Amino acid sequence: MTLRGKQKRYLRSQAHHLRPLFQVGKEGVSIGWLNQIREAIEKRELIKINMLQNATVDTNEVRVFIESNSSIQVVQVIGHTLVLYQAATDVENRDISDKVNLLA
Repeated sequence: MTLRGKQKRYLRSQAHHLRPLFQVGKEGVSIGWLNQIREAIEKRELIKINMLQNATVDTNEVRVFIESNSSIQVVQVIGHTLVLYQAATDVENRDISDKVNLLA
């Protein structure tokens, strides 16, 4: 599902108060790291990732890695912070995605 402008705007507003749950450091990104992201996003639907100063990859490389290896969408990139979204498959965890679907 491709997000529309209103949906992205809503997700950015919901992510404003969130603190980053994951960091990318000198080890970069890997499939194991991405699996941890998938588990967290399944429960929360919306998370932030922070890039540390000693990271060997930049935000664009992380964005491409995440989007090409999963169905997670990068909603926003601000400086060294990425906002990620994916609708939960479990109905009990769906809170944000229900509201996003109404904006379609």
